[in-house]
Amino acid sequence: MMIEARGLARTFKTKRGPVEAVQGVDLDVADGEIVGFLGPNGAGKTTTMRMLATLIKPTAGTATVAGYDLAKDPVGVRRGIGYVPQSGSTLPEAIAGDEVVDHARLYGVPKAKAAADGQRLFEELDLPGLWRRQCKTLSGGQRRRLDIVMGLIHDPRLVFLDEPTTGLDPQARANLWQHIRGLRDRGATIFLTTHYLDEADALCDRILVIDHGKIVASGTPDTLKQQVSGDAVRLSLADAAHAPAVTKIAEELEGATGFETDGDVVGFRIPRGGSVLPVLLRQIDAQGIELNGVEVHRPTLDDVFLTMTGRSLRDEEAPAPQQEKEVVA
Repeated sequence: MMIEARGLARTFKTKRGPVEAVQGVDLDVADGEIVGFLGPNGAGKTTTMRMLATLIKPTAGTATVAGYDLAKDPVGVRRGIGYVPQSGSTLPEAIAGDEVVDHARLYGVPKAKAAADGQRLFEELDLPGLWRRQCKTLSGGQRRRLDIVMGLIHDPRLVFLDEPTTGLDPQARANLWQHIRGLRDRGATIFLTTHYLDEADALCDRILVIDHGKIVASGTPDTLKQQVSGDAVRLSLADAAHAPAVTKIAEELEGATGFETDGDVVGFRIPRGGSVLPVLLRQIDAQGIELNGVEVHRPTLDDVFLTMTGRSLRDEEAPAPQQEKEVVA
């Protein structure tokens, strides 16, 4: 396993008392996986990632990261990982290439090798001709790719990406997705946080959902969506008076749940909605009931979050507590 954590926890002291930001997280990440770590604001995502990257110490629990014990050999962990923070890590006035070389030297990479590898990564990540440019002159997408170059320059086995596409336009996001897939093709394991559900769906082999500091779901995007109780079906009626009759017909369908009526619209969930729809429509037509429209929607990752946490991933919460003092376990 590239990451194996058991009972990982972190408590912060605040003026209002202790806050348990992460509460006994167990997680595994295999070699070569792209794993998405998702949850609402304040759920414990970044705190967990920062613990695994040795930036803050766990209050409790154990972990092995990139083959090294998190508590006993944090230096070994740092040597084996790349970390790309959400806020970026370059100085605006610095020269892009100098930042890359200086970062590599901190890992013991010889200057000549750092320059050669850095320029190769610039080409691979669509940054040609920008080696001698000031960081502040780069676009948002270019700066984000520069952050990734700095996270890769020492050839880590495991790369942490914290909200890698936040603030990027759709085209820049799509381009960066391609580069992240390329990292996996190069043999890297990727552990990322994101607030974009389409990003998680498109990129991740597996998703971990954290809420209130605990893992509440784990699986492939398709597996998680299958855990939601079926496809969403919405029937628009020509006459709202027929809503009770249509609901009664639909209730006879095996597995149908979650019935809701809103005026002339009847909604419910059912497994394999597309396959049961012909039977339902024939029964409705046999009773002479006219429909204005029919919609069937497959479950989305946001439906998963609503089911697992009672909230949308995009629901805003208070920010994570200030990391003022460490609480000794």
